[in-house]
Amino acid sequence: MFENNDELGCNIQVAGFKTHITNIGQVMADLKQFDNCIIQLMDAEGIAGREHAIHATIHAINAFSRKENIANDLGLEICVRMSGQRQISQALKTLGIKNGDVTVCVIAVDCNADVMDKLTDILDERDDKVLEPDEDKLKTMYHISDIEAETAGSIKKLLMEKTALLILET
Repeated sequence: MFENNDELGCNIQVAGFKTHITNIGQVMADLKQFDNCIIQLMDAEGIAGREHAIHATIHAINAFSRKENIANDLGLEICVRMSGQRQISQALKTLGIKNGDVTVCVIAVDCNADVMDKLTDILDERDDKVLEPDEDKLKTMYHISDIEAETAGSIKKLLMEKTALLILET
Protein backbone atom coordinates (compact mmCIF):
# COMPACT_ATOMS: atom_id res chain seq x y z
CA MET A 1 0.00 0.00 0.00
CA PHE A 2 2.82 2.43 0.75
CA GLU A 3 5.40 3.38 -1.84
CA ASN A 4 8.14 5.63 -0.51
CA ASN A 5 10.00 7.29 -3.36
CA ASP A 6 13.14 9.05 -2.16
CA GLU A 7 13.96 10.30 -5.67
CA LEU A 8 10.71 12.23 -5.78
CA GLY A 9 10.79 13.20 -2.13
CA CYS A 10 7.23 11.97 -1.58
CA ASN A 11 5.20 8.92 -0.66
CA ILE A 12 2.45 7.35 -2.71
CA GLN A 13 -0.34 5.17 -1.34
CA VAL A 14 -2.78 3.23 -3.53
CA ALA A 15 -5.91 1.45 -2.32
CA GLY A 16 -9.19 0.15 -3.65
CA PHE A 17 -12.67 0.66 -2.24
CA LYS A 18 -16.20 -0.55 -2.90
CA THR A 19 -18.75 2.10 -2.16
CA HIS A 20 -22.14 3.55 -2.96
CA ILE A 21 -22.04 7.22 -3.89
CA THR A 22 -25.23 9.26 -3.84
CA ASN A 23 -23.63 12.71 -3.96
CA ILE A 24 -20.23 13.17 -5.59
CA GLY A 25 -20.12 16.79 -4.44
CA GLN A 26 -20.44 15.66 -0.82
CA VAL A 27 -17.67 13.09 -1.26
CA MET A 28 -15.39 15.79 -2.69
CA ALA A 29 -16.30 18.12 0.20
CA ASP A 30 -15.53 15.35 2.69
CA LEU A 31 -12.07 14.93 1.14
CA LYS A 32 -11.20 18.55 1.95
CA GLN A 33 -10.46 17.49 5.52
CA PHE A 34 -7.24 16.02 4.10
CA ASP A 35 -5.88 19.42 3.11
CA ASN A 36 -2.26 18.53 3.86
CA CYS A 37 -1.98 16.02 1.00
CA ILE A 38 -3.28 15.07 -2.46
CA ILE A 39 -6.07 12.50 -2.76
CA GLN A 40 -7.34 11.45 -6.18
CA LEU A 41 -10.34 9.16 -6.69
CA MET A 42 -10.79 7.29 -9.97
CA ASP A 43 -13.00 4.55 -11.37
CA ALA A 44 -11.10 1.37 -10.47
CA GLU A 45 -12.42 -0.37 -13.60
CA GLY A 46 -10.13 1.85 -15.69
CA ILE A 47 -7.00 0.99 -13.74
CA ALA A 48 -4.69 -1.78 -14.93
CA GLY A 49 -3.49 -2.61 -11.43
CA ARG A 50 -1.46 -1.07 -8.65
CA GLU A 51 1.70 -0.75 -10.75
CA HIS A 52 -0.22 1.24 -13.39
CA ALA A 53 -1.48 3.61 -10.66
CA ILE A 54 1.97 4.19 -9.17
CA HIS A 55 3.54 4.59 -12.62
CA ALA A 56 1.01 7.27 -13.64
CA THR A 57 1.41 9.08 -10.31
CA ILE A 58 5.19 9.22 -10.66
CA HIS A 59 4.82 10.58 -14.20
CA ALA A 60 2.36 13.22 -12.95
CA ILE A 61 4.72 14.31 -10.17
CA ASN A 62 7.63 14.45 -12.62
CA ALA A 63 5.55 16.48 -15.08
CA PHE A 64 4.93 19.08 -12.37
CA SER A 65 8.60 19.20 -11.42
CA ARG A 66 9.56 19.77 -15.10
CA LYS A 67 6.70 22.27 -15.54
CA GLU A 68 5.27 20.06 -18.28
CA ASN A 69 1.99 19.34 -16.54
CA ILE A 70 -1.23 19.27 -18.52
CA ALA A 71 -3.55 20.06 -15.59
CA ASN A 72 -3.07 22.73 -12.92
CA ASP A 73 -3.87 20.28 -10.13
CA LEU A 74 -1.71 17.25 -9.24
CA GLY A 75 -4.74 15.03 -8.60
CA LEU A 76 -6.16 15.87 -12.01
CA GLU A 77 -2.73 15.39 -13.58
CA ILE A 78 -2.66 11.88 -12.09
CA CYS A 79 -6.04 11.18 -13.71
CA VAL A 80 -4.84 12.51 -17.09
CA ARG A 81 -1.63 10.46 -16.94
CA MET A 82 -3.53 7.35 -15.84
CA SER A 83 -5.88 7.67 -18.81
CA GLY A 84 -2.91 7.93 -21.19
CA GLN A 85 -4.22 10.91 -23.14
CA ARG A 86 -3.98 14.69 -22.92
CA GLN A 87 -7.62 15.77 -22.81
CA ILE A 88 -8.76 16.46 -19.26
CA SER A 89 -12.42 16.08 -20.21
CA GLN A 90 -11.74 12.66 -21.76
CA ALA A 91 -9.71 11.56 -18.73
CA LEU A 92 -12.60 12.47 -16.46
CA LYS A 93 -15.09 10.76 -18.77
CA THR A 94 -13.00 7.57 -18.64
CA LEU A 95 -11.85 7.56 -15.01
CA GLY A 96 -14.18 9.92 -13.17
CA ILE A 97 -16.26 8.49 -10.37
CA LYS A 98 -20.00 8.39 -10.71
CA ASN A 99 -23.03 8.03 -8.48
CA GLY A 100 -24.18 4.52 -7.63
CA ASP A 101 -22.42 1.33 -6.63
CA VAL A 102 -18.83 1.88 -7.74
CA THR A 103 -15.31 0.63 -7.27
CA VAL A 104 -12.77 3.34 -6.58
CA CYS A 105 -9.01 3.55 -6.89
CA VAL A 106 -7.62 6.02 -4.37
CA ILE A 107 -4.19 7.52 -4.83
CA ALA A 108 -2.81 9.53 -1.93
CA VAL A 109 0.38 11.56 -2.26
CA ASP A 110 2.23 12.78 0.82
CA CYS A 111 -0.58 11.82 3.19
CA ASN A 112 -0.32 10.38 6.68
CA ALA A 113 0.10 6.61 6.83
CA ASP A 114 -3.43 6.17 8.24
CA VAL A 115 -5.23 8.08 5.46
CA MET A 116 -6.74 4.96 3.87
CA ASP A 117 -8.18 3.88 7.22
CA LYS A 118 -9.76 7.33 7.61
CA LEU A 119 -11.19 7.15 4.09
CA THR A 120 -13.35 4.16 5.06
CA ASP A 121 -15.60 6.70 6.81
CA ILE A 122 -16.23 8.30 3.41
CA LEU A 123 -15.88 5.38 0.97
CA ASP A 124 -17.24 2.44 2.99
CA GLU A 125 -15.37 -0.81 2.31
CA ARG A 126 -11.65 -1.10 1.63
CA ASP A 127 -11.07 -3.79 -1.01
CA ASP A 128 -7.78 -3.78 -2.90
CA LYS A 129 -9.06 -6.61 -5.14
CA VAL A 130 -10.93 -3.97 -7.16
CA LEU A 131 -7.52 -2.83 -8.45
CA GLU A 132 -6.99 -6.14 -10.24
CA PRO A 133 -7.39 -5.43 -13.96
CA ASP A 134 -10.29 -6.79 -15.96
CA GLU A 135 -8.70 -7.00 -19.40
CA ASP A 136 -11.99 -7.19 -21.30
CA LYS A 137 -13.30 -4.03 -19.62
CA LEU A 138 -9.99 -2.24 -20.17
CA LYS A 139 -9.99 -3.18 -23.87
CA THR A 140 -13.46 -1.69 -24.20
CA MET A 141 -12.77 1.44 -22.14
CA TYR A 142 -9.55 2.28 -23.95
CA HIS A 143 -10.51 0.91 -27.39
CA ILE A 144 -7.61 -1.57 -27.36
CA SER A 145 -7.41 -4.22 -30.03
CA ASP A 146 -6.09 -7.71 -29.38
CA ILE A 147 -3.09 -7.00 -31.63
CA GLU A 148 -2.21 -3.84 -29.65
CA ALA A 149 -2.31 -5.75 -26.37
CA GLU A 150 -0.27 -8.62 -27.82
CA THR A 151 2.32 -6.27 -29.31
CA ALA A 152 2.85 -4.47 -25.99
CA GLY A 153 2.92 -7.75 -24.05
CA SER A 154 -0.12 -6.94 -21.90
CA ILE A 155 -2.83 -4.34 -21.49
CA LYS A 156 -1.10 -3.07 -18.36
CA LYS A 157 2.15 -2.52 -20.28
CA LEU A 158 0.27 -0.83 -23.13
CA LEU A 159 -1.47 1.59 -20.76
CA MET A 160 1.80 2.32 -18.97
CA GLU A 161 3.44 3.02 -22.34
CA LYS A 162 0.64 5.46 -23.18
CA THR A 163 1.35 7.23 -19.89
CA ALA A 164 5.04 7.48 -20.72
CA LEU A 165 4.35 8.67 -24.27
CA LEU A 166 2.53 11.74 -22.94
CA ILE A 167 5.98 13.04 -21.98
CA LEU A 168 7.13 12.92 -25.60
CA GLU A 169 4.10 14.86 -26.78
CA THR A 170 4.59 17.89 -24.55
